[in-house]
Amino acid sequence: MLALLGRVVYARRVAILVVSALTLVFSAVLLVRGGALAATDTHGIESEEARHAIEEHLKFPSDASFLAVFRSESHLVSDDTFRTALARALAPVRSDPSVAWVLAPDDAPAMVASRLTTDDEHGALAVIAMKGPYRDAAARFPALRAKLSDGELTVGLTGNLAFRDDLDHALVDDLLFAELVSLPLALLVLVWVFRSAVAATLPVAVGVLAVGGGIALVLGLSHHVEVASYAVNVASLIGLGVAIDYSLFVLARYKSELARGASIEEAIVVSLDTAGRAVLFSGLAVGIGLSGLMFFRGSFLASMGLAGAIVVLLAVVFALTFLPALLAVLGPRVDAGRLPFLPHEEPPEGHGAWAAIARWVMRHPVLVLAPTLTVVLVLGSPFGRLDMAAADVRTLPVGTEARDTFDLLKRELPEQVATRFLVLVEFPTAPALTRERAGALFELGQRLGATEGMTAVESFVDAGGVLDREGALVLAETPPADLSPELQLLHAATVGDRFVLLQATTDAAPSSERARAIVRDLRANRGVHDGTLRVTGQTATDVDTTALLLERAPLAIGFVVAMTYLVLLVVLRSVLLPLKAVVMNFLSIAASFGALVWVFQEGHLAELLRFEAGPIEPTVPVLLFCAVFGLSMDYEVLMLVRMHEVFERTGDNEQAVAEGLARTGRLVTSAAAIMVAVFSAFASASIVAMKALGVALALAVAVDATLVRVLIVPATMRLFGDLNWWAPAPLARWLGRSRARH
Repeated sequence: MLALLGRVVYARRVAILVVSALTLVFSAVLLVRGGALAATDTHGIESEEARHAIEEHLKFPSDASFLAVFRSESHLVSDDTFRTALARALAPVRSDPSVAWVLAPDDAPAMVASRLTTDDEHGALAVIAMKGPYRDAAARFPALRAKLSDGELTVGLTGNLAFRDDLDHALVDDLLFAELVSLPLALLVLVWVFRSAVAATLPVAVGVLAVGGGIALVLGLSHHVEVASYAVNVASLIGLGVAIDYSLFVLARYKSELARGASIEEAIVVSLDTAGRAVLFSGLAVGIGLSGLMFFRGSFLASMGLAGAIVVLLAVVFALTFLPALLAVLGPRVDAGRLPFLPHEEPPEGHGAWAAIARWVMRHPVLVLAPTLTVVLVLGSPFGRLDMAAADVRTLPVGTEARDTFDLLKRELPEQVATRFLVLVEFPTAPALTRERAGALFELGQRLGATEGMTAVESFVDAGGVLDREGALVLAETPPADLSPELQLLHAATVGDRFVLLQATTDAAPSSERARAIVRDLRANRGVHDGTLRVTGQTATDVDTTALLLERAPLAIGFVVAMTYLVLLVVLRSVLLPLKAVVMNFLSIAASFGALVWVFQEGHLAELLRFEAGPIEPTVPVLLFCAVFGLSMDYEVLMLVRMHEVFERTGDNEQAVAEGLARTGRLVTSAAAIMVAVFSAFASASIVAMKALGVALALAVAVDATLVRVLIVPATMRLFGDLNWWAPAPLARWLGRSRARH
């Protein structure tokens, strides 16, 4: 099939190049149009359902809101000059049709205004809620943000909308910078591999086509389905590496065939029939790994898996069509621009440094295997200390407006940014506040207040903590119109027809075990008279998201492992080699997971990499597993396919391993060097999650291409001997026929 594709590509090379050029133009149009990327929410969990109920039924600050801090170094908030300037600054926002309401000290009741004023009395906090769902509010936020530019008062924005907007800008900046760094690094490695300027640029061209097209399609899809902000960066991170690697495999085989004296057409046909087969199955393996993310529907991992799969598919397509079409046009001119200061001779078949390494390893398999496995397991050991928490505004670097304003509030108005639990009680009928229900709500508030670590509990039924039980019962029967302005405001924010909201705060960090224990304690007893409580807030979201990931991870892992095994079973026609390949992948994954914890959770390289250590974002390990599992198969397939060719020709296991490693060792390490260059470029990202993913992937690939593929694989293949290539006779016959039909 791939041989036929090679002949078609050669015959239709001009048409394929024209279609590729049109694809690039189409991608540019989609990129200019942009996308509608969404927040990183997880659907179908309790905390999110409670949050949506609050947004729908109560006048309470939701995700479609933000905070604005106005400051004056020369005037106090109580001064007429400050109050006039604040009213003038907020006037365009209050009149904006996209704004639902604004709460600020200049028009709030006295008790509320005092809680919106900083301790030094030079700053005022305004809470601004926008209309409509979050997606629409996020689209309108930049225009609203521009209306709050500095005037007489300095202004800083934070809160959910400001955080998401700054995060999106940071991700775009990170992506551009990483690509500016990674492309030249990849080009340098390619120059070293191919020793010519023209050959080195071809894989980069494929990478640009694949990544540009992949990102364009992802942005186009984002107008119709929910796509996470991180998806574009993940598509670029994975797509650029695999596109260049796949092109490297095809181009290296093409040059090798030309050197043997083959015609241009035959060189292309053989390249696609051999290296192209490895590319096809490698792409399938990476796609299988990323498809494991589809088991996490409801979280943004699913859209990241889709984005990654799209760009990998394009990488395979362009490596098997655009690249050979270009080679058909260039012919031997692919070596134009040869660099005289680099050697051009390759060792003969079965000789050279890589063959010598393979033979040495196979002469001492146990001596090599024991210490190498020990090193890999030591690298992975920190993973046992993993602690996870969802990203919040603190994932932004210091110097970003949303982060700096958050830090200011933490100093001046700590209660506004304290760890907060929102306890929503839903009753079956209206009105929510009967005497019996009010009594039960009062008792719930007392129970919350007695919880260890709780610093404050506020609800309408106890008027913010100032009423006893009898007072709460009287208040519940008071018509809203007869309430004081402060209580009217509290009633509107926390009482609906069938819903009542209680707020509880703690001085514990949102990702701490103490905060998580509070969430579990609250949920342990859900009954409130005839109503039922639900808990939301950052800590509750962390607990729910982690639980969802742990629940679905076994299915995702099982699917990825089983499908990968079946693909390798068909490719290699061996029972043992696919199983060994899966085990090898877990070794690479273990090393990357250990590094993730040791570096980013425990902060051992925090100063060098410039980040703030803390719990790992829950989706990073899942994404890392799926990506590394697929990428590791990239090199495994290339090496084992070549070894299998030699074994079928010679029937000698040791010769197959030595010659296969000799023919692929340099290619694998070169491809790995490109991957490491691409992934390491993301270590400069300002967003910790992207930085962590880049560093962990770079280490995983480095370990996989050196310790695993060069040392562990030859050692284990020597120990297993001819068992490597064994399959039961019926299976061998079926696989042989299956391959023959293709």
